[in-house]
Amino acid sequence: MCANVLAAVAWPYANGPRHIGHVSGFGVPSDVFARFMRMRGHNVLMVSGTDEHGTAIQVKAESEGLTARQTADKYHRQIAQDLQGLGLSYDLYTRTTTPNHYRVVQELFTALHTNGYIIAQTQLGAISPSTGRTLPDRYIEGTCPICGYEGARGDQCDE
Repeated sequence: MCANVLAAVAWPYANGPRHIGHVSGFGVPSDVFARFMRMRGHNVLMVSGTDEHGTAIQVKAESEGLTARQTADKYHRQIAQDLQGLGLSYDLYTRTTTPNHYRVVQELFTALHTNGYIIAQTQLGAISPSTGRTLPDRYIEGTCPICGYEGARGDQCDE
């Protein structure tokens, strides 16, 4: 019996070149799975792409003197070429910044909201006094409220 199989592979951040973690963590295992399922006669759609949103991209962009979009463009190209060069069998390797991705995500979240699976909430957030920009946890440094460590970041405490 032939089945339709979706191999929804992890999306690496577009904040640096491909590395061994990309290959061993999701690249090869998902490719082996997709190829095995195809050999068994199933219709397989193997999809992934670069995640071009988030703090990791902004941090890298600032360190390279680029915009977040320039950084994402640069590393998406490198990662896509590298994964293709390894012979991985993606049917679609795309980006989170495409109009299609925006449309699909908006449809998904609208359906989740309409069906009561998510609700709108207001949360407090840190604002940079110099830029007026909302600060992700990674940009917040100070004293850990739990242990008192003075070098803590908003998203981690190493003590």
